[in-house]
Amino acid sequence: MIPRMGTPDALSIVAVLENIRSMGNVGSMFRSADGAGLDRLLISGFTAHPPRTGISKTALGAECHVAWEYWSRASDAVAALGQQGYRVIGLEQDDGSVELESLLRTRPIDGPVAFVVGHEVDGVSADVLAACDEVAHLPMLGQKDSLNVAVAFGLAAYTLRRHNPRP
Repeated sequence: MIPRMGTPDALSIVAVLENIRSMGNVGSMFRSADGAGLDRLLISGFTAHPPRTGISKTALGAECHVAWEYWSRASDAVAALGQQGYRVIGLEQDDGSVELESLLRTRPIDGPVAFVVGHEVDGVSADVLAACDEVAHLPMLGQKDSLNVAVAFGLAAYTLRRHNPRP
């Protein structure tokens, strides 16, 4: 598919979904994207995309309101976003990641921003993380070391929107 990303404005927030295996998670991400006012979802790899009943069950119509496009490779989507001036943040816990709130306090959003979420078990792939400008994580205060990907997506979307509000 030919990408249809337009020129971003400074308040633009988009997300890249890399190899999300659950259509329920994808539907939840559409719904959170709509609620947080994201401009677009870039769906990649084997992530399902509309129209699919499994997505509609949790999206509850949001898939009809949020712009999206399909990319076969998330790394190509991230590269295209970078060329368009997006600051790309990978959402992943690793040795070099910083807490998302801390990152946004020390380096505020000053233009369009994108974030990448990945596979429910394997996370964001190494090549995509390497292409990101920064890698951030959400704090985990309990015994588990990660959140459901759709929950993490929603928290990140709203955190980024709070730091880059629409009038």
